[in-house]
Amino acid sequence: MDAIEVVLAMLLAVVASAFIVRVMPRAPLPLVQIGLGALIAAKSSHGVDLEPELFFLTFLPPLLFLDGWRIPKSGLLRDKGTILELALGLVVFTVVGAGFLIHWLIPAMPLPVAFALAAIVSPTDPVAVSAIAARAPIPKRLMHILEGESLLNDASGLVCFRFAVAAALTGHFSLGSAALTFLWLACGGLAAGIAITLLVTGIQRWLTARFGEPAGSPILVNLLLPFGAYLGAEHLHASGILAAVAAGVTMSYVELSGSALAATRIQRAAVWDTVQFALNGIMFVLLGEQLPDIFHGARASIAQGGHANPWWLAAYALAISAGLLVLRFCWVWASLRLSIFKQHMRGQPRLRIKPRLLLAMSLAGVRGTITLAGVLTLPLALPGGAPFPARDLTVFLASAVILISLLAASIVLPHLLKDMHFPHEPAEQQAEDKARREAATAAIIAVETAQVELMPRTADAQAWPQAAARVIALYRHRLHEADGDGENDSGSRAALRELADAEQALRLAALAAERDAIFRLARHDLLPDDVTRKLVREIDLVEARYR
Repeated sequence: MDAIEVVLAMLLAVVASAFIVRVMPRAPLPLVQIGLGALIAAKSSHGVDLEPELFFLTFLPPLLFLDGWRIPKSGLLRDKGTILELALGLVVFTVVGAGFLIHWLIPAMPLPVAFALAAIVSPTDPVAVSAIAARAPIPKRLMHILEGESLLNDASGLVCFRFAVAAALTGHFSLGSAALTFLWLACGGLAAGIAITLLVTGIQRWLTARFGEPAGSPILVNLLLPFGAYLGAEHLHASGILAAVAAGVTMSYVELSGSALAATRIQRAAVWDTVQFALNGIMFVLLGEQLPDIFHGARASIAQGGHANPWWLAAYALAISAGLLVLRFCWVWASLRLSIFKQHMRGQPRLRIKPRLLLAMSLAGVRGTITLAGVLTLPLALPGGAPFPARDLTVFLASAVILISLLAASIVLPHLLKDMHFPHEPAEQQAEDKARREAATAAIIAVETAQVELMPRTADAQAWPQAAARVIALYRHRLHEADGDGENDSGSRAALRELADAEQALRLAALAAERDAIFRLARHDLLPDDVTRKLVREIDLVEARYR
């Protein structure tokens, strides 16, 4: 295969993997994609040559930006203490503990390279955890903590990884110099990400207000924003990784202004979902495609240390994975004990640590795309031209840790959390009900105001009161549906929920019939293509609201 054919085959493999997991729902998506990548490697005459810096720039900024944008901010702020302990303290604890463990297991691997491997396997992957959570009853608050941890430990783990790689390249490391450098990397990266996002969105808003919004332009600007933040920070010798994360978090607050058009938001969400699915999928397919060469290189590395048997690779991978699990378990247990002690000191009731939930929290630290993208950016050679020490072995072990963590979580977590009952979070439901009530009230006031303003402009004055009555009736129904928080009203609320479910099913059936009728007219050349697309899009938007 030529290079372009290999790339197209990888994209097709990503598409095929989505259908394969539909047929085999118990198979983790990343493992299916790795297998398809290995199949491509078996059929292609030459593999894909990776340029580490280009690979890093292509894959990491958009994924980190999207993590920052979509992370639930309320959970992030509520559990900020626990999240920071996991995202910063656990990363440093993992880098030091696992780094010495890896160097002890594999003396042929230099200590800086061992620390680099430990740093790159420290970040967790929320996408993998979410996929597993679809089959395991992970409580929402725990998911929020895991998502917040993954957002911040992506940045902290990658920064530690770069320090370790720099030490391996230069041969020396100064803690004082590293502390000052880290301070500039963190502050400069965060400031660059925030400033660039505010500047770009401010200019975009001014241009839109003055000249209108060109179709597709806001989405393209949004796609380029993480790359701009990353490159801008790197130009200032700050952390592009933190800049991409900060840009995503800032974008989530910019969105609260509501300046983007509704159609733009819908299209942009679809584009970003596609980008996320494609980038995550391509990375795992690429891992499968590179795995045979990485395996041969890893065998050569351990052979130099006197272990010719390839089963040593499996032993190393299992030992490192077990070490990471033990380190995470110890840190999570200590963190929970500290939280309980703080509650006791404040006079609050002491909570009991559930062993199964503690083990689930440890197993949920699944490694994924960030680990894979980071380890593939290891330099190919030292400054003097010599090969980077144990590069293939490092890539192989990081890839093996990803596979083992995915398998362990996929197999053990659903059984571990089976039959566990978690309390509902009434505060979240109350906040949603309150938002619905206030939105419906504001809508009724807006309809009444608009009726008075627009009615004199038309000849038929009766049309506006009738239309306003129909719209207001809809919102009053929503107000009635959102009312009644007490226990005495639970029967009424259940009836209203059943009514809403029935209405949703009927509306979806009606919309499907509308769409089929329009397509039937178009197939018989009774409707122009542009009118067909317009009507189908209107139906799709309404259906998206009900789904």
